[in-house]
Amino acid sequence: MSPFSPSDFLDLAHTQHGILFSPDEPVWSALPKIASYLEFRLQREIRAQLPQGVFIGEDVFIDEGTTLEPGVVIRGPAWIGKNCVIRASCYIRENVIVGNGCVLGNSCEFKNCVIFDNAEVPHYNYVGDSILGYKAHLGAGVVLSNVRLDRGEVKVDDGKKTHATGLRKFGAVIGDLAEIGCNSVINPGSLIGCRSIVYPLSCFSGVLPADSILKTKQQQLVVPRR
Repeated sequence: MSPFSPSDFLDLAHTQHGILFSPDEPVWSALPKIASYLEFRLQREIRAQLPQGVFIGEDVFIDEGTTLEPGVVIRGPAWIGKNCVIRASCYIRENVIVGNGCVLGNSCEFKNCVIFDNAEVPHYNYVGDSILGYKAHLGAGVVLSNVRLDRGEVKVDDGKKTHATGLRKFGAVIGDLAEIGCNSVINPGSLIGCRSIVYPLSCFSGVLPADSILKTKQQQLVVPRR
């Protein structure tokens, strides 16, 4: 089994798309497979009602029970599961897979990602080249940054060793039931373990173990106004 195996972060029972993940490869190896997977397996069908002001591209599947609000743009290819809520001004770009019961919020952007069942990305978030596990939650304003400033290969640093990914674009893996606090930035190549919590206003790189809390404390000083 590979280091950083999918089973370390994700319960594949909570996605219809488990074929993307191999126990012999690190979890991020699913990301470059999304495009070809959708090319061969995507069902082009809309089973939800579309209000006025929604744009849907040609290569899109939306399952029954999903609610879309005006202003949603789904460019596709995209596969959206059952009973999701996609809020106003949500922008779903290419190669996006969304599970059942998910919330994709207002003014959020998604690109080349896999989102497991019941994950919530509700307000002003960016999710690029990333994987969100079952019931993972991003607080308002959380950004999963997917490109290094020098545009070089994204690597995963576990504190002891640096692991090559072969990817120029790779945001984060957010494990099942993990919580990311408001306005945090998760830097490229970060892995957040299952059930872990990241405090608001954090800037994190690396590997956060399962069942951990990343605490970020700020010093504040109140002085008289003159």
